[in-house]
Amino acid sequence: MFKTINAVQIHVSLDEIEPEIWRRLVLPSGWNLGQLHLAIQAAFNWWNYHLHEFQIGGLRYGDVELLTQDADEDDPRVFDCREVRLCDFAHGAVFNYVYDFGDNWRHAVMIEEFVALDVAPKHGTCIDGARARPPEDVGGVPGYERFLEIMSDKTDPEHADTRRWCGGYFDPEWFDLAVVDKDVRNALRPNVKRRLHQPKPKRNEPTAA
Repeated sequence: MFKTINAVQIHVSLDEIEPEIWRRLVLPSGWNLGQLHLAIQAAFNWWNYHLHEFQIGGLRYGDVELLTQDADEDDPRVFDCREVRLCDFAHGAVFNYVYDFGDNWRHAVMIEEFVALDVAPKHGTCIDGARARPPEDVGGVPGYERFLEIMSDKTDPEHADTRRWCGGYFDPEWFDLAVVDKDVRNALRPNVKRRLHQPKPKRNEPTAA
């Protein structure tokens, strides 16, 4: 007896940054692009206060009202992201998700696999990933590269201010699957709050003599 496909596994990675910053998610296959947007925001702990859009086959998908309110007549038409579901894509499909048109964080999204789970999922999960995403409003890829230089050099005149700006701590290799998975599971909750700064490492408990 065949099981009904009810979930999709996707791989999301940030463009132009090495080593790669990525997340692997399992989401309900009936979710639309608007819900995928919220899942990506949660997976990377983006704060969701900038504009975003999906770029698929040369077409733009997003919040039509927000993306067209200041648009010129020559701008490409925007389609409603809620009208496209994950199950509408083919296996192996790749498209782009852009967040913050100033910093221009481009994410490559790949449909890796359609899955038939025993119980249809009601929320998303994160099953793997690597590395921390750049701080919000850091200035895109060039700004992030400069940020890392400043943070690694205590003699840099901008070090103290930059350290305070990012919450006093930043580890580009940080990734905690339990934390990220919890965020993704709560991605569709209303009024969800994002962490303003990266979690600081816990001090090691003293070992017994």
